[in-house]
Amino acid sequence: MVDHGSWMTLLGLGVIIGGVILRMNILFVVVASSLITPLLAGKTPYEAVAMLGHYATSARYISVMWTILPLIGLLEWAGLADAARGLVSRLSLKTPGHVLRGYFILRQISAALGLTSLGGQVQMVRPLIAPMAEEAGRHITNGTLTEEERERLRAAAAATDNVAGFFGEDIFLAVASILLMQAVLEANNVQVLPWQLSVWAIPSAVMALAVSWLCFRKIDRSLRR
Repeated sequence: MVDHGSWMTLLGLGVIIGGVILRMNILFVVVASSLITPLLAGKTPYEAVAMLGHYATSARYISVMWTILPLIGLLEWAGLADAARGLVSRLSLKTPGHVLRGYFILRQISAALGLTSLGGQVQMVRPLIAPMAEEAGRHITNGTLTEEERERLRAAAAATDNVAGFFGEDIFLAVASILLMQAVLEANNVQVLPWQLSVWAIPSAVMALAVSWLCFRKIDRSLRR
């Protein structure tokens, strides 16, 4: 018999981690985790499917972000990526690390102010940050990048957005994650105010910046042939 408060409900996270490691279809992995977690919490299969359907339909507004894809495609067709590459030279950004550090700080600050929509994979990383990082990489490699180096820079740009946004947004008092943490803690008889959680998020954000800074230096060193 599974205790409803048991740590076994966290095995849903293990499903996601295992799926990513095995490079399985991410949609299948997420759906599987969404079904396994309520089952481990003592729900029936019917209730698990009903919960999945309920939250999928109640959060349909999230899919609105995909309407921006045609706009991004049109801007790229019109030369947005080329303009981003030219910006690298004008700003004297000589290495990918310079580009990624600057964007990391900008992303963290904007997220800490609640402006999370200023960044993102679709509207910032793909059309702007990744091309800028690639152009800066060409400065180091004398004008050429291998396909592996190009993919590594694109991955680093995507990770920069995710990590900076994740650790920066918790500094903002009214973000959903802060309110969720407060609710969970209070449900377990731990009284805490939102501003206290935000304050403790600052050291985490600084540590994330420090670790990422070292990673950016490693990327620059790896490109110097």
